[in-house]
Amino acid sequence: MGKIEKFNTVVWSAGAGCHGNCGQTLHVEDGKMVKIEGDDGHPWNQGRSCPRALAMTQYMYHEDRITTPLKRVGERGSGKFEPISWEEAFDLCEDGLRDIREKHGAESMIFCQGTGRDIGGPISFLAYSFGSPNWVQLGLSGQSCYTPRLGAMKATMGDFAIADCSQFLEKRYDDPEWKVPEYILVWGNNPPNGCPDGFYGHWIVDCMKRGSKILAVDPRNTWMTSRAKVHMKLRPGTDGALAMGMLNVILGEDLEDKEFCKKWVHGLPELRERVKDYPVEKVSEITEVPAEDIIAAARAYAKAAQASVQWGVPVDMCPDGVAVAHAISCLWIITGNVDKPGGQVLAKPSHSVTTYPYSTEELVELYGQDMVTLLNEKRIGANDFPMVKGFRGWAHPDKAIEQIVTGDPYPIKGAWIQTCNILGGQAARAKLHYKNLKKLDFVVVVDLFHNPTSMALADIILPAATFPEKNSFRSWWAPLSIIKKRVQVGECKSDWEINFELAKRLNPEGLQRYGTVMDIFNERLEAAGTTFDEMEAKGGWEMPPDGPTKPYYRHERGLMRPDGEPGFNTPTGKAEVWSNAFKDWGHDPLPYYREPEQSSVKTPDLFEKYPLVMITGARSNLFFHSEHRMIPWLREKDPVPYVEVHPDTAKDYDVSNGEWVNLENDMGKVKRKVRVTKKVKPHHVHTLHGWWLPEEDGAEPSLFGVWDYQINQIVPGPQAAEHGFGGGQYKTTLCKISKIEDGSARSVMGE
Repeated sequence: MGKIEKFNTVVWSAGAGCHGNCGQTLHVEDGKMVKIEGDDGHPWNQGRSCPRALAMTQYMYHEDRITTPLKRVGERGSGKFEPISWEEAFDLCEDGLRDIREKHGAESMIFCQGTGRDIGGPISFLAYSFGSPNWVQLGLSGQSCYTPRLGAMKATMGDFAIADCSQFLEKRYDDPEWKVPEYILVWGNNPPNGCPDGFYGHWIVDCMKRGSKILAVDPRNTWMTSRAKVHMKLRPGTDGALAMGMLNVILGEDLEDKEFCKKWVHGLPELRERVKDYPVEKVSEITEVPAEDIIAAARAYAKAAQASVQWGVPVDMCPDGVAVAHAISCLWIITGNVDKPGGQVLAKPSHSVTTYPYSTEELVELYGQDMVTLLNEKRIGANDFPMVKGFRGWAHPDKAIEQIVTGDPYPIKGAWIQTCNILGGQAARAKLHYKNLKKLDFVVVVDLFHNPTSMALADIILPAATFPEKNSFRSWWAPLSIIKKRVQVGECKSDWEINFELAKRLNPEGLQRYGTVMDIFNERLEAAGTTFDEMEAKGGWEMPPDGPTKPYYRHERGLMRPDGEPGFNTPTGKAEVWSNAFKDWGHDPLPYYREPEQSSVKTPDLFEKYPLVMITGARSNLFFHSEHRMIPWLREKDPVPYVEVHPDTAKDYDVSNGEWVNLENDMGKVKRKVRVTKKVKPHHVHTLHGWWLPEEDGAEPSLFGVWDYQINQIVPGPQAAEHGFGGGQYKTTLCKISKIEDGSARSVMGE
């Protein structure tokens, strides 16, 4: 046995499958990682690890991991691949991409990413170097993951905001500047189960230990809701009405922060008039939340000395996620809980370092206005949705699949799919995507394991690295961090290494200034006045210095606006509850409510046929979306795809705990194992998304059993809201339970 060395690094997938920034200590023996544990000295997680991080050795050294480039040698879907060298793989990728660009234009190649993993930087770098404007989360209907919330915050405050749990301060909870939130409004989120969007879930628990009280919005009963002072158990998709009802109470009872509103809020009279359309009794009828609970929660939040909001992806997946996020943002704006301790922190990338562009402004800073203007001319969806053109660099996922089907206004001929199990994970109406992606001329998949997408579509598969196997950097809010490579597994390369090599081949003139990937890192780190090596010498992370990227009260100090004047980065210099940006984009400048596309109210005939509201996608601390189903420690704890069913519903459908059933609607049926529980209401069911079975045959027609277990087959789409962002029906699809009568329920993991 060799000597075990310990190295500290930062997690940003792949492996843990998360949005990352947890400090972890790697135990390395003879070039192999033998153990991982939380880094006690890191301010983000303070020594804690999730099950996925603790299972990293099983992930990294799994016998089914892809560790060399592969070339398809049979028909698409046959599952036949052969190993090739990296040189041949890069040559084939270069030839395939060049061929599409020469025959059809660079825009005919789409660059598809999922979430987690530090993918936004390398994939946008490759897409734009190649000349394609079409960087997209294909299949994610309405881009319904964080982008609707980001867009609403940008339109109202000019910046993004996040619940203040002292995460921008090195001393954390001991820093005298910080104040514990008196109340935390946890909206559509069960924080301890995940680490979403630059936020570590257990911070909420840390705040609770220090006195924070919880107000919860969630149709389900969870660990978090069981500890709430008020649990608003709403009808899925009615979040917008609930937010407007709370605003009605606050403004109707004059509970707003009058001094803050007078000085820093634009449009309050108009908002006050709008919320009169949402009296509490009406909102109670819409949402199924008792009126007294709405009133109690609104009063508690508004009267708190300081209060914050931690929200989740269900906000984005409302019928118009941007409008819902707008309404919730108004709650913290009118109560003055902005840019102050214990409220909402205005969150900027640490040290002003851009990992990848979250907004059009950052895109312009990285690539210049001329290039962004050029990209917008052919970016899918940019000419359909003014907000898509004006806010963020994504191509539009719903319009993208439509364009693959129709070829209008130009054909889509190839796809670069990186960190993205489209068929097994994010795609609403998954079979539509399957059928049409099969038509593409050339498909590259970059991943670590075979999955339904790689098996069904890939011509070339490139093996990516886990976080202990790569160098990278991270500046998603704070701290500024680097990831340092400590081991090598097979021939795997980091996403940055893979994309850099191809970008250089496809755009040698434009990228002359970069000799290595490290040159890109150091260029991005220039804003912080540091280099990758200097960051390593400092311990790998650094909290933001006083200035634009560190709270508090920056709007008062002239640190939020480019002109250096006090105020917010908006046309009026104020937080705009009546938004000029929305007006300019042709949208209602005030928040509003829209009924879900499928519901007892909007589609009563469909509801009579399918009387259960199916909620999908609650976060698991064992799996990240469609990842990890092959990892023994994790799969042992949650071996089968289950559906949570209320005891009354189980009785109505004559199903029992542990029985295999179908969830069914007009789009098809999907197998699930029943868990009878009071976690859900009688007319709701809940099931995890992303299920496929790595132990089953990967070749068609099985594709690892994806067509038996992938719940998104019966989720409608494409289906974007009027803003272009939001509206994915992942939380509000109607269904029924049907018994499996033909004996086709499979044995899963030895059952």
